[in-house]
Amino acid sequence: MRKPSGCAYGETSGLRAMLCSAALLALAAALAAALGDLHPSAAVAQQPAGGGGDEFDPGAAPAGGGQPAAGAGDGQAAGGAPAAPGTAPKKKKNLLQWVGEALGIQFSVIFLALSFSAVALFVMNLLAARRDNIVPIALVESFEAHLNEKRYQEAYELAKSDESFLGHVLSAGLAKLRDGYEKAIEAMQEVGEEENMKLEHKLSYLALIGTISPMAGLYGTVWGMIAAFDTLATTGGGAPDPEVLAGNISTALFTTLLGLMIAIPVIAAYNILRNRVQRLVLEVGILSEGLMSRFENVGGAKKA
Repeated sequence: MRKPSGCAYGETSGLRAMLCSAALLALAAALAAALGDLHPSAAVAQQPAGGGGDEFDPGAAPAGGGQPAAGAGDGQAAGGAPAAPGTAPKKKKNLLQWVGEALGIQFSVIFLALSFSAVALFVMNLLAARRDNIVPIALVESFEAHLNEKRYQEAYELAKSDESFLGHVLSAGLAKLRDGYEKAIEAMQEVGEEENMKLEHKLSYLALIGTISPMAGLYGTVWGMIAAFDTLATTGGGAPDPEVLAGNISTALFTTLLGLMIAIPVIAAYNILRNRVQRLVLEVGILSEGLMSRFENVGGAKKA
């Protein structure tokens, strides 16, 4: 009678039993790797009810009775199927979590304060450096029109009511014109220097942020390296915890990176705004002297 092919439970050939055992163990290992939550004992084939000595058992002896050797089934299960992981795999951190854990509360507060201050100062200085706040074209045209029509009092009131840099300079010059042209020019120069100092004073805070930020980053670098060496020194001769050591080095590197990320654009913005302010201040000086030049021959008789 012809025997059925395949891995039937009635097979008595030793070679086919070994091949079927290997195939089932490989299948169990693949399922355990794919699902991740299979128990190692699931890789062992269960015996059907009412089985005898000729039934297939991965732990059975190659010859002799149908009972498996002592401990053979357990060893096969332990060796054939992958062991269940002792701990769940760690979830990968995103960049924001990594940076937050590396900086901690201390450096997070420092760099948030520096970044918010830098943005606020940049916006404040950008608004202060607008042409309308330093050399408004409308004021120049209206002031010149009043002077051409010899309405000096109206010109003085127009300049005095204007809060721009040029308005303060022109109103100071017209107020001192009664004392002579030279006194008027001196008054304009004094007010111009005072207004220029106010603009430079506002810009200096932006430069201060650009100077402090890399120093704060250097402080974090030293802090992180000290913590890393402390981790190495307190391991008692054994291997240091790589996660703790990596956290210390991350603190050192991220603080340096954030310090530079704040300082570089702030310093660039400071120099750009400073050059713009200086150019507009020079324009104020040229325009104010040009508008007041028509009073050059006044020796104290002309009054605003």
